[in-house]
Amino acid sequence: MSFLVPLPVIVPLLGAGITLVLARHPRAQRTTSVAALTVTFGVALALLITAHIEGPQVVRVGGWPVPLGIVLVADQLATLMLVVSTAVTLCVLLYSIGEGRADGRESTPVAIYHPTYLILTAGVTNAFLSGDLFNLYVGFEILLGASYVLLTLGGTEVRIRAGTTYVVVSILSSVIFLTAIGLIYAATGTVNLAQLADRLDGLPDDLRLVLQLMLLLAFGIKAAVFPLSAWLPDSYPTAPAPVTAVFAGLLTKVGVYAIIRTETLLFPGGRTRDLLLVVALLTMVVGILGAVAQSDIKRLLSFTLVSHIGYMLFGIALGTAAGLAAAIFYVVHHITVQTTLFLATGLVERRGGSTNLERLGGLARAAPLLAALFFLPALNLAGIPPFSGFLGKLGLLQAGVADGGPLARAVVAGAVLTSLLTLYTVTRVWNLAFWRKTAPQATAGGPATVPATASATQPATTPSATRAVSGVRVPSTDSASTPLAADGPGSVEPMPPLLVGATTALVLLGLALTVLAGPLFQIGTEAAANLVSRTPYVDAVFPPGAAR
Repeated sequence: MSFLVPLPVIVPLLGAGITLVLARHPRAQRTTSVAALTVTFGVALALLITAHIEGPQVVRVGGWPVPLGIVLVADQLATLMLVVSTAVTLCVLLYSIGEGRADGRESTPVAIYHPTYLILTAGVTNAFLSGDLFNLYVGFEILLGASYVLLTLGGTEVRIRAGTTYVVVSILSSVIFLTAIGLIYAATGTVNLAQLADRLDGLPDDLRLVLQLMLLLAFGIKAAVFPLSAWLPDSYPTAPAPVTAVFAGLLTKVGVYAIIRTETLLFPGGRTRDLLLVVALLTMVVGILGAVAQSDIKRLLSFTLVSHIGYMLFGIALGTAAGLAAAIFYVVHHITVQTTLFLATGLVERRGGSTNLERLGGLARAAPLLAALFFLPALNLAGIPPFSGFLGKLGLLQAGVADGGPLARAVVAGAVLTSLLTLYTVTRVWNLAFWRKTAPQATAGGPATVPATASATQPATTPSATRAVSGVRVPSTDSASTPLAADGPGSVEPMPPLLVGATTALVLLGLALTVLAGPLFQIGTEAAANLVSRTPYVDAVFPPGAAR
């Protein structure tokens, strides 16, 4: 089944080319994009099953021998990331198409959206499958180049300003990463990950530590770990809801994946263990304290995104099979739940006219389905039993307690505190936006309210203030608009079906992670054991007896 390995990269790139040719045929563009991601998801699922049964699948691109050519490796970790990432990108694509239909602008899209979105997907899949550092760098650059376009869709001043910060930070991290690659090649003569697993061990300890820290710095910026995370809360909330959702769900996790891969395969032994534990603790606590202080749902979720990266870093820092298995499970959980919450927030903005908690109220009564779509993933994010968030955190806490070190126990305490504060933040959102009857400004002489008869297909902004960009609803102002008066007369019309359907699909996927937690933890445990031993990965690339 190794012939399937390149397809998660090739199919989205081929789809991007076709959609670019079909720029004047929006319906054909949408059909092609959905078909490309559906095929990619099916291939990813087949690769996961194959890697679980037969072990890592390897393809030497162009038939070039290793390490001269590019090698793609689909092991259990990479294929698990492929499955969840393609499932999420497919649901978000359907959501964006639904926005175009709901806003009645699907016939006049910006033709570049669908090709760019598929190129972003190809960059993510290429990063997961890369078997050498330079191709990993190429994967990052592909997804980042596409993200620059998606982040600035609409061209508003706020969006361009936030996009500029994002671009500068991303370029800085890429320069650091490329510099580290150059130094590693100069020291070892290769960038192939399997070959580096042997050759880096022969370098002086101080040189290995410098190379390790440079890679951690580059990936830490991309993963938004503290104190390298200040760019994220200012960048992500300005984008359209589908773009923000896919960024929050996937882009930082590619950085986390790179940390897992390099720390286990290239730099085993835990020389940076204490540093990573401290960074994990600070990322958790500082991120969630930032979330507590926010009054806008998008910014609040952006801070929780930063905070929960700390949980993943905690499992990586422990370096044990149990810690890595829990971290892998938590990455899968967080990709799904964080994306769902941002899509649900997009529905809140459509229905309530704003994401500012001071302008919202009564959504539970006005839109009970929307309330459920937000409530379930919010509880999951907070780690309420028996959801997957609770199971992932429990696995991390057990691994931390089993470690027994004072620093690990301090991070365990910080993780518990972070979980409680996460519960507080999502409860606050629920109470203010959904549970209370009306927004304060709706009853205290604030801006004009939107009656409950307003349809979700008629967002609470003036017609001139909104336009659709290839199915992505792009307000020409910020998200602070007019509030919802939940006690207005009349009945509430249904929300756009495709938006609700895509969000519901992700909610169900989050619930499925709970139901299938046992098999998923088993896959994560096997993947973690292979990561710790390194042998399955190295032997798949260099069969026993082959020159290394």
